[in-house]
Amino acid sequence: MRLAELSELSGVPIPTIKYYLREQLLPPGRRVTATQAEYDDSHLRRLRFVRALIQVGRVPVATAREVLAAVDDDSLGRTFRLGGALWALPQPPEEPADDPDIIKATAIVDQLLEELGWTTSRDVGSLSPSYRSLVATVATLNRLGYTCGTAELAPYARHMERVAEHDIDRLDTFPGEAEKVEAAVAGVILVEPVLLMLRRIAQEEHSTRRFGL
Repeated sequence: MRLAELSELSGVPIPTIKYYLREQLLPPGRRVTATQAEYDDSHLRRLRFVRALIQVGRVPVATAREVLAAVDDDSLGRTFRLGGALWALPQPPEEPADDPDIIKATAIVDQLLEELGWTTSRDVGSLSPSYRSLVATVATLNRLGYTCGTAELAPYARHMERVAEHDIDRLDTFPGEAEKVEAAVAGVILVEPVLLMLRRIAQEEHSTRRFGL
């Protein structure tokens, strides 16, 4: 397909596609003349993925380039490839490691992971943005007086384990490794808001059933 058709199918304006090409967010098409190139379905898929990163996920262009580099790095196994892509996404600022609340929260999270048998996150520890974010959030909850220990976290974690299994199972429906990692990253950006809204709707439903309107 030509650039105009790629634009029409994707809904992305031609100037924006040209910008993504210049920024190396989209691979170049197959050159057919000095001024024209042809594109295929892989360009369409990648264009939609880039659009999700930048427009929905509010990911800066430079960060999107890092995510795509991890997605396309076929020298890595799937777990490291996925981890590299997800870790490249914007993360909250780090908390000081010597903060007493952070030290307490770290012990809580480590105990939770040990009880669950989740060894990967425990092994990488402070290298994982998700681990650091969980520690920081637990510390904040405890600072505000909302008790958040392993007893409170474990039920949520067990539900999330089933969600994660479903997420990983769905990856096998995509043909190539790059597509699988793209789908996982898109899930973080697009599906996490869906999970949040479903949780809120479920809370509304159960509150009405228990307490009435």
